[in-house]
Amino acid sequence: MNRREFLLAAGAFAAASTLPFSGRLFAAPANTPRFLLVFLRGGYDCNNLLVPCSSDFYYASRPSLAIARPDSGNPDSAIALDADWGLNPVVRETLYPLWQKKQLAFVPFAGTSDLSRSHFETQDHIERGEPESMGNYRSGFLARLSGLLSGTSAIAFTNNLPLSFQGAQRDIPNISLKADPKAHFNERQAAILSGMYKGTPLAAASADGLALPKTVSADLRNEMVQASRGAPGARNFAAETRRIATLMREQYRLGFVDVGGWDTHVNQGSVSGGLANNLRNLGEGLAAYAEALGDAWNDTTVVVLSEFGRTFRENGDKGTDHGHGTVHLVLGGKVNGGRLAGEQVAVNQQNLLQNRDYQVLNDYRDVLGGLFGRIWGLTGSELQAVFPQAQPRDLQLV
Repeated sequence: MNRREFLLAAGAFAAASTLPFSGRLFAAPANTPRFLLVFLRGGYDCNNLLVPCSSDFYYASRPSLAIARPDSGNPDSAIALDADWGLNPVVRETLYPLWQKKQLAFVPFAGTSDLSRSHFETQDHIERGEPESMGNYRSGFLARLSGLLSGTSAIAFTNNLPLSFQGAQRDIPNISLKADPKAHFNERQAAILSGMYKGTPLAAASADGLALPKTVSADLRNEMVQASRGAPGARNFAAETRRIATLMREQYRLGFVDVGGWDTHVNQGSVSGGLANNLRNLGEGLAAYAEALGDAWNDTTVVVLSEFGRTFRENGDKGTDHGHGTVHLVLGGKVNGGRLAGEQVAVNQQNLLQNRDYQVLNDYRDVLGGLFGRIWGLTGSELQAVFPQAQPRDLQLV
């Protein structure tokens, strides 16, 4: 790093140090609950992950995109989960084993009351966790949850603090692990930066800002070498989740990570193509996370959601457009899985919303509220603080 690069980095670091970042590094009790929210930004096509394979309407609506009905002689056909639903075969080696272990549940017909079909509006709606009548853009539901959980350390695995963690009563660190984690400054540069802020109100924040990447770098490099056993490192989301697991296993108990690239308007594909690649990477990442946590997986719950689903019918460009209802995934060592949870209806044209989308029968705030109540034993008033005006539903997911 030359002098100009160092000064630019120092300036950026100084600006970042004024943000709520300074959570102290510590080891949390081993058996306390862990929760990770995985946000698929872009609106993933749930119909080509959890396949309504008993629906003739599905096959009529998707002449080029549909996943074939379960067929033992066809490796590209859906994996039967029950009489009505199947799983995209690209996650046969990753998500399906978790389903078989009853560590994966699906919540179909899930989502929000937001009908804007706008990525940004609906993402914000979800991260705020408030009814549409409220609009506090500086308060996220994970921040409010964190405020209720004394002694539960929280972190966002993102470049910038997401809305869901904004407005917290305490500092929430954020660090992206998508790339190879490296400390930004060597020992001499770190000492110079630390000296710059010594005796100022930013001293603690700057010390933490320097310590976290350095600690992460050392811990994760050791972890990756041990886990790989000489094999090349996992790619894409799997590489990220193994790094996340290192921190969630030892230090943090409440986490957030997002994954982009789910807006599939053109040439979406079925068992190959852009969506299939994303689903394959997602499955690899979730399976890698479970494996890397080891025994801590038994105290872990992961929820995967997206701002909305896609249109049920494919469009003229062999893709799908912005929809409404979607399918949430709930995973963990003690998840009551191997089932579809929540309210459901038959998959046919008559049950579509506005003749185009899945309905939302399971509001995400109600589902998460019920789940949080079981994980942490939160009271009704506490759940209202996290999700105002929600009606928590206990789907017995854990």
